[in-house]
Amino acid sequence: MKLILMYWVYLLVVIVSVGLGFFLRMVLMTRTRRNLEIKIKTQLNEAQRKSEHIVREADITAKDLAVKGKMEVEAEAKARRRELQEIEKRLQGREETLDKKFEILDSKEHALGQMEKDVYHREKALDQEKEKVANLHEETKRKLEQISGMTAEEAKKTLLNQMLSEAKHEAAKSIKQIEEQAKEEADKRAKYIVSIAIERLAGEHVQEASVSVVNLPSDDMKGRIIGREGRNIRAIEALTGCDLIIDDTPGAVILASHNPIRREVGRITLERLLADGRIHPARVEEMVEKVTKEVEKIVYEAGEQATFELDLHGVNPELIKLLGALKFRFSYAQNVLRHSIESSFIAGMMAAELGVNVKKARRAALLHDVGKAVTHEVEGAHAVIGAEYCKKYGEAEDIVHAIEAHHEDIPQEFILDHLVSAADAISGARPGARMEVVETYVKRLEDLENIATSFNHIEKAYAIQAGRELRVLVQPDHVTDMEASVLSKDIAKKIESELTYPGQIKVTVVRETRSVEFAK
Repeated sequence: MKLILMYWVYLLVVIVSVGLGFFLRMVLMTRTRRNLEIKIKTQLNEAQRKSEHIVREADITAKDLAVKGKMEVEAEAKARRRELQEIEKRLQGREETLDKKFEILDSKEHALGQMEKDVYHREKALDQEKEKVANLHEETKRKLEQISGMTAEEAKKTLLNQMLSEAKHEAAKSIKQIEEQAKEEADKRAKYIVSIAIERLAGEHVQEASVSVVNLPSDDMKGRIIGREGRNIRAIEALTGCDLIIDDTPGAVILASHNPIRREVGRITLERLLADGRIHPARVEEMVEKVTKEVEKIVYEAGEQATFELDLHGVNPELIKLLGALKFRFSYAQNVLRHSIESSFIAGMMAAELGVNVKKARRAALLHDVGKAVTHEVEGAHAVIGAEYCKKYGEAEDIVHAIEAHHEDIPQEFILDHLVSAADAISGARPGARMEVVETYVKRLEDLENIATSFNHIEKAYAIQAGRELRVLVQPDHVTDMEASVLSKDIAKKIESELTYPGQIKVTVVRETRSVEFAK
């Protein structure tokens, strides 16, 4: 019974609590809603006041802008009216000026019309005067023809021929004077430059021979060189590319080869085999391989030393090898490498005198004979071959042209071409530079004299100065001074085309008239 009573009391309390809570919640919600409504009304009133204020300010601003716009429009209209008034004034002034100009033009037209009439009358008078002059000229011409006995055309031709003859004579005299003066000046200048270059050069005399000879300690070594059934000599010839000439010459063996490098390899190999004493095919092969490497090194060092000696840089290594190979090449017993170095120095000195690039002159002269290093392998003139190699390995066009033209395989066009050619000739022609066999020397002198005497009206011809000059005496009654000049050129051209010779040959044609009388 107690429990039931307590249950009901608890239930009543819960109901009362729930109802009280609901009531309180309703009261709070009502208050909150009223506060929100009040707040919203307040904000609406505030927004309405602000909008009214903004509208009033916008009206005021619009009125101000309207007033300002109206004032600006009125000001602009006034300015336009002023501009239009100024334009109207200028137009009125121009109209007045044009009216004045039209009046002036009318007056000038009237004056020109008057002048045209005067000119017309004057032209008529001038035509009449011209007709009188023409008639007078014809009359004078007829009288002159009667007096001279020649027509006008004949007189013109006679006068023209006389004038042409005089002009040709004067032109020939002037040309001859100019040529003689130019030759004299050029000869003096050239001699001066060449003499300075030669004086400054201290060249070596020829002392080396072009034949490789190996001396033997005894003639018994010839048999060891030949070997059993000739196996040693066959091995040496096959590996070196040289021919061994073993004859009755006491204490010597001769090596022959078109390739100077091979000949040098063969010479050193044979000397070392003789010193070693062991001569058999295997030893020969071993020694040839070793000596070949040494000679290749010597060749490169010789070429490199030449470029260092001349202070030339940037030369292709392949060209340096070709230069070094010239150390073992001889031309008329003159070492070609020393000749190239010597020519380079001479070309540099002459270039300095002429104000030409010294480095280029030296470079072209040093490389001018590189083609001789491969002429035993490549067919053709050494100048052309050398130019092709230099072009292949990056040398400049003017240097390549100078190399190719130094023996006139192509025309010499530039000053560098002439410098290289002159330096080559000076180096080969100086005393002691080259040696010739006596028979070859005498034969060349005879050929020179025979070429000269093959022309007409030649009395005598003498090869003098060791074949460097050909003096030709002509018959003065049949050869004039002008013909003598042409004859010297013809003889020089024939020598160039038919003979091979070092340096250059001077052709001098002498024409003299002798008058002899006896006093009795």
